[in-house]
Amino acid sequence: MKKLAVCMLALGLMLTGCGSNNSEPSETKDLSKVKIGAIQLAQHPALDKAYEGFQKTLAEAGISKDQIDYQNASGDASNCQTIAEKFTNDGVDLIYAIATDALQAAANKTTTIPVIGAAVTNFEEAGVVKSNEKPETNVTGASDMNPVKEQMDLLKKLVPSAKKIAIFYCSDEANSVYQGNIAKEAATKIGLEPTIVTVPNDSSAISQVTESLIGKYDAVYIPTDNLLASNMATVAQITNANKIPCIVGEESMCKNGGIATLSLDYYTVGANAAKSALAILKGEAKPEETPVTFIDAKDCKYFVNKKVADQLGITIPTDLNATLIEE
Repeated sequence: MKKLAVCMLALGLMLTGCGSNNSEPSETKDLSKVKIGAIQLAQHPALDKAYEGFQKTLAEAGISKDQIDYQNASGDASNCQTIAEKFTNDGVDLIYAIATDALQAAANKTTTIPVIGAAVTNFEEAGVVKSNEKPETNVTGASDMNPVKEQMDLLKKLVPSAKKIAIFYCSDEANSVYQGNIAKEAATKIGLEPTIVTVPNDSSAISQVTESLIGKYDAVYIPTDNLLASNMATVAQITNANKIPCIVGEESMCKNGGIATLSLDYYTVGANAAKSALAILKGEAKPEETPVTFIDAKDCKYFVNKKVADQLGITIPTDLNATLIEE
């Protein structure tokens, strides 16, 4: 009887323990004391906005700027690894990673610290979650997935005579490859003849590859590629001089010489990432159960660089309802 009683007691404790693990909430952090590490791959306006949206949304919740250790990797993926390792060793409460290389670096360094990504097109494609709907890892965040199909429609609308187009991006950026494949399919469906043209992750190669487009293509599409976004002025100097319009992935690329875009707001991307971070820090959610957030195409805005349109002799359709960039 004594042995039976001991076994029943042990079984009861095991069942109680199992039940508590299944319903146990995330650990709640004192927001005034949390420490956050932020890794940004490179400095350019879109990624800067993703950080600004994150930081200001946290500030509204009581997390000061001084509680965030912000580090910029200057476009070097190996720097992302070093920064992520530092944050892991420092035992920060959460890591915010802006752009794919930064997110992959953080995910590779820790499986226990929550990692929130932003300005990453597809978290699943980047290999940091099991699925965007249910990550099942310590990673979640906010996507900057472009309205690629609608951007192809924009190209057709602005350059109706275009037939052959180049889809141009860095071959080393996984999310650019992902967007490029979507763009190729979308372009084919509306009667265009797309060709993938890539550049290695080397800014010194951009001019040569861009010059190879001259005389071969009627227009160029560039997704939210970090390398080309950071060097858009170099690309645009060549394409615009040779009357090749560039439809681009986001607003800052348009400001730097692309003719037009249908762009999401990277401040909103950062703010969405912050909302997920706050829910996790408050103990209201777990990263492994928090879906990656996406911005709908209907919430994006058209931008047209009027100076470039005039230079290329392209008329802006009156029904486009675009914000004109006239800098």
